[in-house]
Amino acid sequence: MLPVLNSAHHPARWWETMPDGRLHCYLCPRHCHIGEGQTGFCFIRKNEGGRLVQLGYGRPAALQMDPVEKKPLNHFFPGTKILSMGTAGCNMGCFFCQNWDISKAKSDQVKSASLTPEQVVDLTLQHGAPSIAFTYNEPTIWSEYVIDIAKVAHQEGLNTVMVSNGYITREAFFDVYQHIDAANIDLKAFTENFYSKITLTHLQPVLDTLKWLRHETEVWFEITNLIIPTLNDGDSEFRQLCDWVLNNLGDDVPLHFTAFHPDFKLQNKPPTPPETLHRARAIAFEMGLKFVYEGNIWSDGGNTICPGCKRAILRRSWHSILSNEVRDGKCRHCGTKIPGVFSKAEAERRRMSSVAGSS
Repeated sequence: MLPVLNSAHHPARWWETMPDGRLHCYLCPRHCHIGEGQTGFCFIRKNEGGRLVQLGYGRPAALQMDPVEKKPLNHFFPGTKILSMGTAGCNMGCFFCQNWDISKAKSDQVKSASLTPEQVVDLTLQHGAPSIAFTYNEPTIWSEYVIDIAKVAHQEGLNTVMVSNGYITREAFFDVYQHIDAANIDLKAFTENFYSKITLTHLQPVLDTLKWLRHETEVWFEITNLIIPTLNDGDSEFRQLCDWVLNNLGDDVPLHFTAFHPDFKLQNKPPTPPETLHRARAIAFEMGLKFVYEGNIWSDGGNTICPGCKRAILRRSWHSILSNEVRDGKCRHCGTKIPGVFSKAEAERRRMSSVAGSS
């Protein structure tokens, strides 16, 4: 039995008072100006008596044990379990949201548990999982809770994962990600038109986040691109996206092309044909990306291919590991180094580097 819900509202960070009395929230690039008694676009950051409070703190609306491959993360402790949790609300307005029942809800419209950071960590340890994922809705909007959970998790030797849309300001980014070990960032499309019309946000802040992750942190990260028929499924867009990743992030960042299924406000679009994912993956390999995956379909596109000997060294079926021939971060057959985090020692090394870099 989970504890009784605590109705207390937690003080928020990343805000300032404006001359007219409204509160400017600068956690994400929306920069909401919030009047007394109102919430920001995300629904869970509220102006109460001239102070910004966090309505999602300690109130997970979704809790589940998942395989880490479901996040998806294919190069971060493959084959392990991860405690996944989310709250209400989101700072994007994606028409295709597949968790819309919580992401489009206010905090008082969902059935929530009440869990302190310590209780979240205890739950993870009880289930024998090495990691906690902040996911389902956008964890950026409940970063106060994320940070506090992550601090306790690291004390207990657990890993922390952000599954995020990448919509965060530079002012808040380092405060949050110094406590994070791995991330999967949704690069939802590669056109401003898609972002502005289909997600009600902008592309450039997400690209900025990806560059900060690569060049200014030790956080391991992978990228997901959900392919929606007629909206972002053109070969030219695949090439532009891959070219940007190659030139700005490098050829070793894993890229997941995943299949769309009709949901929320995009019920009029068909599911993504497997052939589209095959084509996108082939283009990415052709352009020089080394680790490219297919998701939400049955195929061999979930396998990790060694760039050296071209063997399938991590074979997967959906989210299950069938065989793992990575040894000490290298291909067992040819010794090629496989980027990722495959051991507690590597996770700890990166964590210490992040702490040193933030001090």
